[in-house]
Amino acid sequence: MPLRRKMRPSSASGRLETSVLSSILNELRESTDTTDPLSRRAQTSLGGPRLQTASLVSRSSFSGDTQEETAQFPEWLMKEFIKGQQRSHSIGLMENILESERAHHVSPSRSPWKRKIEQQITLEQLQKLHAAFQELEMNGYKYLDIENFKHTVKKCMGSHNVNDEQIETLFMKIDYSASGKIQWNDFCTYIHLEYTGQDRSCAQLKGITFSLPATIQEIPYGEPVVCICSLSNSTLITAREDGTISFWSPQLKQKRSKMMFEKTHKKSKWLMDFTIMTPYNKLILGTGDRELQFYEISNFEPYLQISGLEAIPLNVDYCYTHPDECMIFYGDDQGCVNILLLQSVGELLRTWNKLPKMEHLPNVSLERAALSPNVTYIRWKVHGDWVAQLNYYDSMKAVISASSHESTALVIGCVVGATNIEQQMKEIKERRNDSKARKGQATLGAPSSRAEGDQIVFRVHKGVKTFALSKKNNLIITGGMDRIIRMWNPYMPGRPTGMLRSHMAPIFYVYISDEDNKIFSMSTDNTVKIWDIENQSCLFTAYSKNNGIKGDLSACHYISSIRSLCVATDALAVLHLRLSSPPDPNLVISHKEPVLCCKYNKVFRHVVSCSEGSVVKVWDFESGKHLFEFGNAHGGSAITCLTFDHSGRRLITGGRDGCLKIWNYNNGHCLHTLKREDKCEEICDCTYVEVNRNKYIISVGWDRKINMFYDSTDNFYHLQKPQAHWQDDLSLGHKEDILCIAQCPPTLLATSSYDGEIIVWNMISGRIRHKFHTPVLTSSVYTKTSQAVEASVTQVLFLKTRVMKYESAASSLISNGPQGYVHFWSLFSEDPLVASFTPSREKSMISSIAVTADDSYLYAADKDGNVYVHDIKEYALQDPEQETPKYVNHWRAHINLILSLEVIDEDNILLSCSVDHTVRLWSLAGEYIGTFGQAEPWDIFTPASWKHPMVPYEILIDPQSMPTHPVLEGESPSLQITDKDENIQDTANCHPRFSQVISEGMEEEINKQFSTEASSRRLKHERSKLLNRLASHRKPNTYHTINYYEIDSFPGNSKKPDLSILGTDIFSAHYQAVAEP
Repeated sequence: MPLRRKMRPSSASGRLETSVLSSILNELRESTDTTDPLSRRAQTSLGGPRLQTASLVSRSSFSGDTQEETAQFPEWLMKEFIKGQQRSHSIGLMENILESERAHHVSPSRSPWKRKIEQQITLEQLQKLHAAFQELEMNGYKYLDIENFKHTVKKCMGSHNVNDEQIETLFMKIDYSASGKIQWNDFCTYIHLEYTGQDRSCAQLKGITFSLPATIQEIPYGEPVVCICSLSNSTLITAREDGTISFWSPQLKQKRSKMMFEKTHKKSKWLMDFTIMTPYNKLILGTGDRELQFYEISNFEPYLQISGLEAIPLNVDYCYTHPDECMIFYGDDQGCVNILLLQSVGELLRTWNKLPKMEHLPNVSLERAALSPNVTYIRWKVHGDWVAQLNYYDSMKAVISASSHESTALVIGCVVGATNIEQQMKEIKERRNDSKARKGQATLGAPSSRAEGDQIVFRVHKGVKTFALSKKNNLIITGGMDRIIRMWNPYMPGRPTGMLRSHMAPIFYVYISDEDNKIFSMSTDNTVKIWDIENQSCLFTAYSKNNGIKGDLSACHYISSIRSLCVATDALAVLHLRLSSPPDPNLVISHKEPVLCCKYNKVFRHVVSCSEGSVVKVWDFESGKHLFEFGNAHGGSAITCLTFDHSGRRLITGGRDGCLKIWNYNNGHCLHTLKREDKCEEICDCTYVEVNRNKYIISVGWDRKINMFYDSTDNFYHLQKPQAHWQDDLSLGHKEDILCIAQCPPTLLATSSYDGEIIVWNMISGRIRHKFHTPVLTSSVYTKTSQAVEASVTQVLFLKTRVMKYESAASSLISNGPQGYVHFWSLFSEDPLVASFTPSREKSMISSIAVTADDSYLYAADKDGNVYVHDIKEYALQDPEQETPKYVNHWRAHINLILSLEVIDEDNILLSCSVDHTVRLWSLAGEYIGTFGQAEPWDIFTPASWKHPMVPYEILIDPQSMPTHPVLEGESPSLQITDKDENIQDTANCHPRFSQVISEGMEEEINKQFSTEASSRRLKHERSKLLNRLASHRKPNTYHTINYYEIDSFPGNSKKPDLSILGTDIFSAHYQAVAEP
C-alpha cells in the first residue's frame, strides 16, 4: 500500500508532501535490507570528523508561498530561520571567504571555512525534513538511527550539499547521550539552542554596551520635554511642551533657559516640535495654534512667525539645499506632508521681519507667504492618520513620514511630483488663465495626492511610530505598537528583510549608527537595546532597573559625536556608549579572564577552555578558529575543572560555586546540575569513570571528600545528589582540601591534598590501597622560612603502561610537590618514593605535568610559564634514582602560571593554557603553532601555516625571557652589578650596614612570598598573583644594585691649606704662566 497520501498540492501539507520526490520510508526500507543493523549504531568512541568553522552566510530566500507552509512550525524556530536569511542590506561574508580560499588554494576537504549542516539548511529544506520525520513517525519509525538520518538528510538537502562526515557529526551533537537514536523534537531543540548560543557568542564578541547606570540630571517640575536636538559642538537643546527652551552641556550642566511663549494670552500655547535652521542661526517652533515661529538661537529673541497653517504642525524638519535656498517640512494632524521651498532666504526673512507684529512677533500668514515669488508651498495628502514622524533625507532626495495608519504606515515620497504629467499639464493651463488666483487656491485648497510612481508605501501592522534610515547599509528600520523592529530595503516595501523581536513594550525610538554598524532602540518601558545589523541579534539590553531611568518616556535623541543616547522622562538621562578598547595587534588572548582549564575532545576535534569569568569557549583544533561560547556557566563563579564523558559528547565542568554541571557543549544546553545537599564548597578537580559497567562522575574539592554522582541517561531530574561516601573516605580520608584527582582504569584512583598527602584508592571496593606523604626538602634558601613552605600537591597522574605490570618496583605514579620537585612513586615496593628531581632550572614550582601515551616523555610546566621535557622511558624503573632523567628540551610557553598541559599523541601536539588569558598549541618539539583567538587560522597538518619560528610577542618582551649572559651568570668586576649570593654574603660580612639592608629588604621579600603562598587558599590561580618573587639568577635584582660604603667623618669647618712651605703659590704660578705671551 503506498504511504503517500493523496491531497491537493495547493494546500500547505500538500506542498510539503509533494516536495519529496518519493516516499522516504520506501527508500529507508531498501537501505535497511542491505545494511547490517550493528553498523547503524552511533559511534561513541571513535574519533569523529572535525567541526567546521561557523560563518555568517546567506540562505536561500523563500517565496511568498512558503509563508503559508511555515505556519505549522514553532514561532521560535521560524524566528531563527528567518533571521538567518541573507539580507539585501547585509554584507555577504561567504563570497569573500570563498574568494580568499581560491586565492590561497585551500583544499575544500580541509577548509576551515566549510559550513556546518545546521548553517546550510534553509527553510524549505527544514520543511522537507519535517515532512520526512512526520511520515516516518506515522509509520512506526518514532526514532531515527544514524544510517536512516543520513539517508533522510541527503534526500532532503541534496547529496551534493552535504557528506557523511558532516551528517555523522550533526547526529552526534544531537544525540548527546550516545543512545544511537534521535527524533524530530531532539533535532528542533538542538537547532534552537545552536542559534541562541550563536546570538550570545556574537553579543560577547562585539563588546558594545552602554555604561550603567545612566547619568541623571533632575529638571524642574513642569510640562514634559517633547523634543531633543543637538548642535555640532554636542550642546543639547531641549524643548518642553510649555515652550521652555534649555541648552545643556554634554555633561548635563544647564547653560541657559528661557520661556519662549509670552503669558499674555487667554489660553496657553503649546509647543509641538522644533528644529534648528543652522545656517541662519534660527530655531523653528511648531505650535498648537497652527504657527511656525522663528527665534534667534544666540539670545532667544523672537524673529517672526508664519501663521494660519491649515493644520497643527506635529513634526518639523529643515534642509539647506543650495546657497540661500532651503526647505521647511512639517507633518500635521490631518496626515499631510507640508513643504515650503524658500529662495533668497536671507532677504526673505528680513522682509518678513519688518511686517506688523502679532503677539510680539512679526507675522506673515501662510496664504500671503505662498504668494511670494521666492516661496513655493506644496501639500501632499499622504496618511490616513496624523503624522508620527517626518524627516527629509538629502541622500535620497526624498521625505519619509510615518503614521499609525496601517495602509500608509511608512511613505517615502518625492518633494515635487515630477512624474505626474497630467497634473502638471492641468496646472500649466490654469496658470495661463489666472496665475495668482490659481496659486492661492492651490495653496489653501484640498491637498494633492502623489502619483503612484512618486512614492513608496510600506504597510505595517499597527502602523509605525518611529523610523530611521541608513543610506550606507541601504536600510530602513521601523518600530511601533506591535513591539517589533522591522528592517526594510527602502525600495522593496513588500516584506521586511528582518524582524527584531525582544522588546516587551511599544517601541518609542530607533536609531542606526553607521560608524558602529549597530541599531539602538528604546521602548516605552525605558528598556534600551543594542542590535547588530549584520547578524540581526541583540547585543545588549538595559532595563529600567539597570539603567536607572524612571518615569514616562517623552523624548530621545542619539548624539553621534559623543556616542551617547539622551533620554527625557521626569529627568534628563544620558547613556554613554562603551566600546571595547581596540586590542593590541601584537597581543593575542583567548579569554578576557585567566584561563583555569582546557581539554582536547578527540571525537569532534575541539579544544574546550574555561575561564575565571565562567565562560566556556569551543575552538576548532585543526584551524584555531573560535566556534562557539557560552557564559555565566556557573552563575559567574570561576570554572576550575572540566572533563568529558566516554562518548565525548557531553562536557562536565566544576566551579567555585560547588556545583558540577553536565552540558551539551555544542549548543550550551545545561543537561544536569550535580551538587551536595549541604553547603557547597569549591570543586578543584573532576573525572569521569566506569566501575562495574556503571558510570560515575567524581569530584573533589574543599569539602575534603570524594563525591560520586551516578550518570544515567534515563535520569530526567535536573538536580542530582552524590552517592554515599566510601567508609574509608569518611574515617581515613584526607584531612585537608583535595586538590587533584586522577584515574587508571579499571580500578585505581589517586587523590592529592593541600597537606601533601596522596591516597591511592580501589574504586571497586572503596578501600585505600596506598598513602604517600610528600617530603618537604630543606635547603639553604628555605632554612629560615621552612615553616612557611606549603606541601600541597596539585597534580598527580598515572604511568598507565607501568601500572599494568603488577608487582613491578618501577614507579607508576607522578606528582608535583613543594620547592619545584617532581616525585616518582611506586605502588608495589616497600619504599614508595623512587625518585625526585627539579625540572625547573630556577627551582620554580611545577604547576602542571603531562606524559606521552607510551610514558616515554615527561612535560612539566612551572609558574613562570616554562615547559621542560625529560626522557623518562628508562627512569625510576627499579632502585631509587639519585640522578635526574635525561634532559630533552625546554622553552617558554607563557608569561605566567601554566595550569594545564595535555599531550595529543595522535597529532604530536602539546596543548597548554595559562592565567595569562591564553590557550596555545605547540609541537612536541616546542615549535609554536599558534594561540587560540588569533586572526590568522592555521592548518595543523601544514607546518608552513604555523607561527614557528616566531614566538608569542608577550614572551619576547617579558624581562624573564632575557637570554643568559656571562656577565650576569659569572664573576664580574667590583664596579659591575652582580647578583651572586655569595658576593652579597661576603659584602654583608664586611659591611654591617649592608647586612642590615639585606635583612630588612631581601629577607622581608622572601618571607612575604612564602607566607603568601602558605596562606593562599585559592591554590594554583591565587599563587600566580604574587607580585614579589625570589631573585632571578639571570637578571639584576633591586637590592643587588644598591651598594653602601662607609665614609670617614671629617670636621665641618676647614681652612685653606698653607702653601708657603712649598716656596711658591701653585695657583699664582699657574696664572702667570698662562698670562705670558
